[in-house]
Amino acid sequence: MSTAILTSGTIGRAEQFSTRVAFFIAGFGGAVWAGLVPFAKTRTGLEAGGLGLLLLAFGIGSIVAMPLAGALAGKYGCRRVLIASSLMVCLALPALAIVSSAPLLAVALFILGAGVGSVDCVVNIQAVIVERAAGKALMSGFHGLFSVGGIVGAGGCALILSLDASPLTVSLIAIVFTAGLLVWAAPHFLGFGGGTSGPAFALPRGVVLFIGILCFIVFLTEGSVLDWSAVFITSVRGGDPNHAGFGYAAFATTMTIGRLSGDAIVRRISRTTIILVGGLLAASGLLVATLVPSVPAAMIGFAMIGAGCSNIVPVLYSAIGKQTLMPESVAVPAVTTLGYAGILMGPAAIGFVAHVASLPTAFLIVSVFLIGVAASGRFLKV
Repeated sequence: MSTAILTSGTIGRAEQFSTRVAFFIAGFGGAVWAGLVPFAKTRTGLEAGGLGLLLLAFGIGSIVAMPLAGALAGKYGCRRVLIASSLMVCLALPALAIVSSAPLLAVALFILGAGVGSVDCVVNIQAVIVERAAGKALMSGFHGLFSVGGIVGAGGCALILSLDASPLTVSLIAIVFTAGLLVWAAPHFLGFGGGTSGPAFALPRGVVLFIGILCFIVFLTEGSVLDWSAVFITSVRGGDPNHAGFGYAAFATTMTIGRLSGDAIVRRISRTTIILVGGLLAASGLLVATLVPSVPAAMIGFAMIGAGCSNIVPVLYSAIGKQTLMPESVAVPAVTTLGYAGILMGPAAIGFVAHVASLPTAFLIVSVFLIGVAASGRFLKV
């Protein structure tokens, strides 16, 4: 039976629910590790520079695993790959909570990155298929559950640690929670994965490459805010270091709200308008943060960036489902890999420009890229 016949006849609310759960797991797993980073730094005795290099293992694991995960999903179905990838996350978390050797920590981080990256990649393949079968906008809500998973993972980790629990206890609780979600949702993961025609691995081309570049810019923006917003508030605006994290919190809050309400917005206005308005709003947020010399303005600017970026990537993933150049099992991994590359390269590029010129200059350059994203939406079939 072809994928087209299968999707139109069998996909319903249960599959939509399972897609949301898988997005939640992807956000949750990475966030739990974020809460364990200070303990890992202490155990290994690494300085900030060494830890920064070590953390690259997570991103490398993700980027290496994504094309393979897409190929496996195309051959064996989303269900098997999502279950196996989620179990990889569960396998890595206890090691990250106890190992004191930097090489072993790097291996565990690579496994975690491969697991989270594979879940993120394959659930987007499933999301494209499920949304297309539903015939209505669902992608923003799906991606919103990734953000919710991150909030629950980070907040839950912090809460349990505040009760004097050990990092190992936190990781074991996270494993039990993830396993419970899997038991609940796995029966409704798709047993197929976007078709098996075409090569298992392929460089993005044509419209898929175009979508990937736009995702790269948006993810670069997100990574820049994640890693540099606190530095900007303290070093450039002279803000209180104890309040520096509020910049990213404002960004993450508006992004989560935007995504959870995004499907309703997409149903009322065109996806092209979402890209146009979102790109301009995010660019304006960077301009407000960099050109208005006050801490409150920086907070407002970061909140604007989160709201503007929130629905651009979901809309771009919806566009993957409408192109016919490459099957989803190849196109989604290609685009997702480019997006993750933006998250990895963005902070480093911002640091380089900040060193050569200034941090505000680097942010202004990113705002120009976002204006380009805004203008590019009209060229997409979304």
